[in-house]
Amino acid sequence: MEAINILFFLSSIWILSTTALDTIPVNQPLTDGTTIISSGGKFKLEFFSPGTSGKRYLGILFNRVTVQTVVWVANRETPLNDTSSALNLTRQGILTLMNGSGRVIWSSNSTRHVENPIAQLLDSGNLVVRDDSTENYLWQSFDYPTDTALPGMKLGIDLKTGFRGFLRSWKSRNDPSKGEFSWVFDLRGFPQPFVMNGSIERYRSGPWNGRGFSNSPSQLQSPDYNYTYMSDPEKVSFMYQLTDRSILARVVMQVNGVVQLSIWNNQTQNWDDYDSIPANNCDIYGQCQSYGFCNSGNTPICRCPDKFEPKDPTEWARGNWSKGCVRKTSLNCQKEVKFLKYPGIKFPDTRFAWYSRGVTLNACEELCLRNCSCMAYANPDITGTNEGCLLWFHELMDIREFGARGQDIYIKLDSSKLGNSSIKKVKILSISLSVAALGLLLALCLILYVRRKKKDQNQQHFSKGRGTRISEMFCTNESKDEELDLPLFDFETISHATNNFSLSNKLGEGGFGPVYKGVLKDGQEIAVKRLSRYSAQGTDEFKNEVIFIAKLQHRNLVKLLGCCIQAEEKMLVYEYMPNNSLDWFLFDTDRRSLLDWPKCFHIINGIARGLLYLHQDSRLRIIHRDLKPSNVLLDTDMNPKISDFGMARSFGGNETGAMTKRVVGTYGYMSPEYAGEGKFSVKSDVFSFGVLVLEILSRKRNRGFFHPDHTHNLLGHVWILFKESRVMEVIDAQLRQSCNQSEVQRSAHVSLLCVQQCPEDRPSMAAVVLMLGSDVALPLPKEPGFFNGRSQSTEADTSSSKHGETSVNELSITQLDAR
Repeated sequence: MEAINILFFLSSIWILSTTALDTIPVNQPLTDGTTIISSGGKFKLEFFSPGTSGKRYLGILFNRVTVQTVVWVANRETPLNDTSSALNLTRQGILTLMNGSGRVIWSSNSTRHVENPIAQLLDSGNLVVRDDSTENYLWQSFDYPTDTALPGMKLGIDLKTGFRGFLRSWKSRNDPSKGEFSWVFDLRGFPQPFVMNGSIERYRSGPWNGRGFSNSPSQLQSPDYNYTYMSDPEKVSFMYQLTDRSILARVVMQVNGVVQLSIWNNQTQNWDDYDSIPANNCDIYGQCQSYGFCNSGNTPICRCPDKFEPKDPTEWARGNWSKGCVRKTSLNCQKEVKFLKYPGIKFPDTRFAWYSRGVTLNACEELCLRNCSCMAYANPDITGTNEGCLLWFHELMDIREFGARGQDIYIKLDSSKLGNSSIKKVKILSISLSVAALGLLLALCLILYVRRKKKDQNQQHFSKGRGTRISEMFCTNESKDEELDLPLFDFETISHATNNFSLSNKLGEGGFGPVYKGVLKDGQEIAVKRLSRYSAQGTDEFKNEVIFIAKLQHRNLVKLLGCCIQAEEKMLVYEYMPNNSLDWFLFDTDRRSLLDWPKCFHIINGIARGLLYLHQDSRLRIIHRDLKPSNVLLDTDMNPKISDFGMARSFGGNETGAMTKRVVGTYGYMSPEYAGEGKFSVKSDVFSFGVLVLEILSRKRNRGFFHPDHTHNLLGHVWILFKESRVMEVIDAQLRQSCNQSEVQRSAHVSLLCVQQCPEDRPSMAAVVLMLGSDVALPLPKEPGFFNGRSQSTEADTSSSKHGETSVNELSITQLDAR
């Protein structure tokens, strides 16, 4: 009998060695001393002893690094004492870790069962149990993180499913059992992450601001990182990715309570530490207590802001800030109150705050005024939206001065205190102006005279500017062969039209810079894109847009009315689109109801005709390279207009594509061959069009799409439903009420043809227009590109992640450079 058992054991090992190196089949155990390695060779699953410890653990480690680096431990609380243990996969799909005595030390719990289960170590570092389908996960290690967050790993909390993804430090460098420190999300108020020392707050990242957490380190706010953030009242989740997938990176909750970002250096064969939190004394939670402002560059680091004073001046002077600051004049609900703006700060603790997505800043102020318990208000979103209201109903705690990185908050104060201060300031200002006015009067008159004379001399080049040769300014291949008859506007005209670029005229902000609404003297409404000196895009994109749009005329392309090039100012003047952009409707729970199916189908066909014109019918063959809902504008009649040609490329003759090292566009809409290899063609735009159509049908973003039963992105989810003849399930419920089912199903079918993995399989836009407008038979689509949604991270562009709605940010990539 003993000989039979030995024979069975040896045969199991032989069978395991002949199967894929990254999988564990049913009843073919992984024993101590054997290893499985992910398909790309990045990670390995094996038994190990940490540091100088003699205990044995089962874990996932980096495979290609020379330093033992553990990213996940199965039995962190129950170490093994010898090397006779084994990991086995049962027929029910349960992973069981047994010691030499046959006792179960650890197992993967799951209430679901699958046919023909298999365990596989993915190249993301995720150990999964699945069936024959590569994406139907019964269990995955990413749902049970230990101390390390890898790219693509979701962290957060879900009250419905019970998911709790947080990091917990090791007890020591040689002991992976649970330590004192953890990185967790707190759902109370407006969600935010904390580093906790047991039940005590050690550090607070601040709330999501549309692009990142407000106190995130600078490294994590760089374009090398993409983020997915989703939030609603019952769940919140966060995930990061690197734009360069070849980089080995990890975020570790260390034993000393520091969250450390590290990147592997192939040259030094060691981990390089980048940003860490907490990094200085102002990162420590509540360092200056209530209403105290902390600034690590000052001595002392704590101060009471304007209109506040130390609650205990004696202790404060000694460096004991434990009692914080108080208003110099206490609030009284029976008296008039006003707000004072404090710019450039890290928002206070938001656990006792309230947030509403669709409230303007002015309305937010009114809400706070009417509520005696409201202490302050702010708009937490930094992406340019004028909506979003955050109210605080408690003493303001854990405030930090950030300068340019910070945000503005409006704190409630007694109005009489503000009034006296204002009167004094007015008196001082009046005296100063009176003294200075006499001396400046003659100089001002002289300046006005010179400017008027110069303006008269150059009037023919500005304001009207019809027929000006802009091509002389842009020495490019596209412009040197012919003149560009495009009006030039002078700066004064644009400034007057936009009310001096006032905030009330601001429509939003993208990678190019802010966009303003304006009205010319003749009453014509315009939209002005003003190139920001800090823009991720630059002069090349500005030239690109002028040159291309000046030559293009189509009812489904935005019309360029002119531009302004004066000194350092560069602006584009467009026709004004009163209905904003497509994403303004699609991803808003209230406004999406205004887009019924006839409007949606009209928009889909209009975008298709616009792309067909760019690819085939215009004087230049143009590839847009950044087609997405925020770049589709809607006029009064909801006609779609493709906009933003700053990243477009043109081709002549029979050329249809090219290759580049400078990948531009937005993840989630970029085709696989373009995002991965830099190859782009007209079929790249076709892929983007397919993604856009699926987002119109589902009212969900491709990136950030989450389904509890699998990890597909939106493309993969729709493809699976299509194969099962259930595609109508993905259609938004409100849209189904007004839809023509055959048109919807046909649109979904065409979109799946557009997002196929291979560009050769995708139809041309001419074929797309034909398929959408006729009953011609359609081929079956193949598997879409970027089938795995969670590996594609997020954006941070003009559309923002908003609490109360499951959504993600867009991150437009202007350049991806290898580290």
